[in-house]
Amino acid sequence: MLDWLKGSSKYPEFWKQYLAKFETKSNRYVVLSTETTGLSPKRDVILSFGAVAVVNDAIRIGDNFEVVILQYKYLHDNGLSNEFLIESKLPKLAEPQAIQSLIEYIGNAVLVGHRIHFDIEMINEVLEKMECGRLKNEALDVEIMHQKLMDISNKSFSLDDLVKHYKLPESERNSTSDDAYSIALLFLKLKARLGFK
Repeated sequence: MLDWLKGSSKYPEFWKQYLAKFETKSNRYVVLSTETTGLSPKRDVILSFGAVAVVNDAIRIGDNFEVVILQYKYLHDNGLSNEFLIESKLPKLAEPQAIQSLIEYIGNAVLVGHRIHFDIEMINEVLEKMECGRLKNEALDVEIMHQKLMDISNKSFSLDDLVKHYKLPESERNSTSDDAYSIALLFLKLKARLGFK
């Protein structure tokens, strides 16, 4: 049994099941994109998630996750429109249920994203409110992978910059799922060029 599983009896059941998955290593990557109200993990909230799995260098379109988080109170308190929440046809869940569903979906996969460490911090903030621990998943960032490939450390690259640089098809990018798919394509290109399994 892993050390950090001991003494975890206070955790919710879904979190204990999540922790137990790390006794084995996964060959699955989950490419994650989040939409948030801003850039502060302490003050801002997550509005939606989009994710798709990559296994054996193939994007698994059928293995995906997309949800809108109902954040009426935040939007109301900050005078923001909730039109996006009302009009979206995607599944809508309250924040705790959305995070639980995401945790169940990602399991012990390696997380991949564009500035993924920000996404992870946003998720960790919610997990803290739910009296869980922090995410244990390894994480890979396509922006950092690109910087490493180009041997550049002092310049940042937006997702659009990277899509153009690698001549990937430009999508409408209307949702976090569209972004996740673009990031997955980028990840496969970068992974091949950096030569890692």
